[in-house]
Parts: sequence; C-alpha cells; structure tokens
Amino acid sequence: MTRKKVKLAFIENNTARKVAYKKRNKSLLKKVDEISTLCGIEACAIIYGPYDPQPEIWPSPSGVEKVLSKFKTAPEFDQSRRMVDQDSFLKQRISKAEKQLKRQWADNKEIETTMLMFQCLNAGNVVQNNMSMGDLNELSHMINHNLRKIGRRIESVDSENINQQNPIESQVMAAQSKVQLPMAPPPPLLPPPPPPPTVPDNDDIEMMSRLGWI
Repeated sequence: MTRKKVKLAFIENNTARKVAYKKRNKSLLKKVDEISTLCGIEACAIIYGPYDPQPEIWPSPSGVEKVLSKFKTAPEFDQSRRMVDQDSFLKQRISKAEKQLKRQWADNKEIETTMLMFQCLNAGNVVQNNMSMGDLNELSHMINHNLRKIGRRIESVDSENINQQNPIESQVMAAQSKVQLPMAPPPPLLPPPPPPPTVPDNDDIEMMSRLGWI
C-alpha cells in the first residue's frame, strides 16, 4: 500500500506539530547516519527545536566540531557550491515549474493544432474563421510536417515492395554496386601508314631515259 503524500505546510495544531517534529527529527538523524555509513562521508546534524531545552547533536559534539572545522578550512567556492537558502531554493523551484509549464503548454498546443488539422481535413476547409495569423501558421506547419512524414513513409513502402517483388534482382544490383570491375587494357598502338607514292615529273622522266633506266 502506497503512503499518502504529505502536504508540506505548517501544521496549525500544536499537538500534531509536536508529534510530527519528533517523528521527523528521528527520521532525519537516521538518514544522516545512513548516508554517512553507506557513502563513507563525514556528516553532522544540529537541530534546534522548540520542544527541547538543548539542541540535538549528531553524532557527538566533538564530531560536529571536526566536520565544521574541515568545512571552514575548505575554499569559499567549495563551501557555497551546493549551498542554498530559502530564497534561492524557491527561485529554483519557480524556474523549474515555469519550464514544466512552457513544455506542457507546447504539448497542449500541438495536440490542439493536430485536432484542428483533422477537423479541417474532414470538413474540406478551415472550420474556424476567427483564427489568428499565428494559429494559421502553426496549422500550416503541422500540415506540411505530416505531409513530409507521409511522403517518406510512401517512399519507404515503395522501396520495400520493389525489394519483395524482385528479391534476386535487387540483390544482384546491390552486389554489382559493391563489386568494382577491372578496367579494360588500352588498345595497342598501330604503326604509322606508309607515305603515298610520288609521281615523277617530266624532268625526272627525261633524266631516267638518258641513264637508260626506262
């Protein structure tokens, strides 16, 4: 059975507040003892309460003095690195709550725009005539975003169908794209053609007749 969530607020009833103080005081000291043992760290606790004449100290006065002296000798940056007061703690909580609120507002706006998009698609036109330019831009962005998703899905389905219809051909094409064929050797060089025969002119014919060649 889960424990009931406790509302963190000042308890008006004096008796109930005293009982809660005793219970929480004991639980706090137990947690300090556990974290010191499990994590091997030096820790101490000093609790001032309206129901005890002396402050409650853990583990002992000498142990508290040892931890405090070690803390004071540490650099100032290390002392204040994780230290928060009530004001800074509330600012952190407010900042965290504002971030959560912005994120939730964005999620709600996306849901509203998506519902409006489907309503417009079913009606065939814009169902709200009093929409601002910002709302129309968000609606256009939502439609374009879904159209791109549908287009990528169609391309993926078409590619899967092609691979299923021609599994062997697709595997062969994939293998051919990975295999590098060797380059063909260059063709051999041919010898230059012989020069064309020369035709003798009249002077050459006369000279050859004198020499008795013709």
